[in-house]
Amino acid sequence: MQCRFGRIIGAALAVSLLGGTAMAEPAAKDVIKTYGDIAEAMYADALTTGRKLQAAVDAFLANPTAETHAAAKDAWRAARVPYQQTEGFRFGNPIVDDWEGRVNSWPLDEGLIDYVAASYGETSDENPLYRGNVIANPRLKVGKKTIDASKISKPLLADKLQEAGGVEANVATGYHAIEFLLWGQDLNGTGPGAGARPHTDFDLKACTNGNCDRRRAYLKAATDLLVDDLAEMAANWTTKGAARKALAKKGDKGGLVTILTGIGSLSYGELAGERTKLGLILHDPEEEHDCFSDNTHNSHYYDVAGMVAIVNGAYTRVDGSVVSGPSVMDLARAKAPVEAGKLSAAMAETLARAAVIKSTADSGKMAYDQMIAANNKDGNAKVQALVDGLITQTRALETVVDKLGLKIEVEGSDSLDDPAKVQ
Repeated sequence: MQCRFGRIIGAALAVSLLGGTAMAEPAAKDVIKTYGDIAEAMYADALTTGRKLQAAVDAFLANPTAETHAAAKDAWRAARVPYQQTEGFRFGNPIVDDWEGRVNSWPLDEGLIDYVAASYGETSDENPLYRGNVIANPRLKVGKKTIDASKISKPLLADKLQEAGGVEANVATGYHAIEFLLWGQDLNGTGPGAGARPHTDFDLKACTNGNCDRRRAYLKAATDLLVDDLAEMAANWTTKGAARKALAKKGDKGGLVTILTGIGSLSYGELAGERTKLGLILHDPEEEHDCFSDNTHNSHYYDVAGMVAIVNGAYTRVDGSVVSGPSVMDLARAKAPVEAGKLSAAMAETLARAAVIKSTADSGKMAYDQMIAANNKDGNAKVQALVDGLITQTRALETVVDKLGLKIEVEGSDSLDDPAKVQ
């Protein structure tokens, strides 16, 4: 399933990065329309693959075997492909950034959700629910309040457990909560191997590790809630949706600033900094984005692929159809051809470096958490190359922004701007 998406997207990116025939300078409103059309298509694909994940989870719960468990994991990986490409819409679009925490928050203190190994530790000064284990405990104490968790449901997860007690690490919903439930903890550190939760953790007749009924209810509720959330954002990007209306109110200049802010901030502060350089500085597998499934190499790759698609105005959908139109790159080529060429080359190089990490992990040679391990010179170099590429890409983007007569604020990261703070 993973390879099919990779081939489709790889072919589309080759076309978009090479560029097509020269175009007259596009109108800003047409560039902004393409941006909205691609957002609509990406979120629709995220919803489609989310529903396929939902169907796979339902099939697994109906008949919990090793085979249906593996199929649910495959569906989770496939669902990440289009979703990760949407992340270029986060920064600059408040409606997306405010919503994103419900579906993609990380890292999470998984002890809130289910059983964990002794090595996880018993307590945390920052989180009183560090080992709350809602699956085993129908009542949880948060300060002076008691949460009634006797029925595991979507409202319980979304309204009472998500960021319970004001602690961001209490992630009860979204892709990563589902990931933890499907894989369990990855106890291999920077050694080979991902989480190895047995399928019998969800088997009522041959239950392992107790509370299989409540674990099943949690997986079902979390998956259904993810689909609800994806449907909400997909609707927001339809032609009359709230996100499109908010974008239109910004006007041409504001719309272009939104597009470029999203790419710059994801490229620099979020991906180069918080998701990549931080883990490399600390050599800590807990800082990898998809830490239970060892899928981080794909998440990073498709983040970059999504940025390329947005900038070049061409996205290949999961069904093979293409959504395209006048792009920011077209506008830049018309107004600042030299700077546009440098940006195009920088993004192509960044994608190539992300592809090296992806192919290395996909081959089974070295997973991403092994790449960031201390004393892994080759792995560290591959990850650092991606960081450097993302920084170069951001700087190239900033020169284009300047030539277009615009101003943006790019999200920063201590791991890039003041690494002594995270040592």
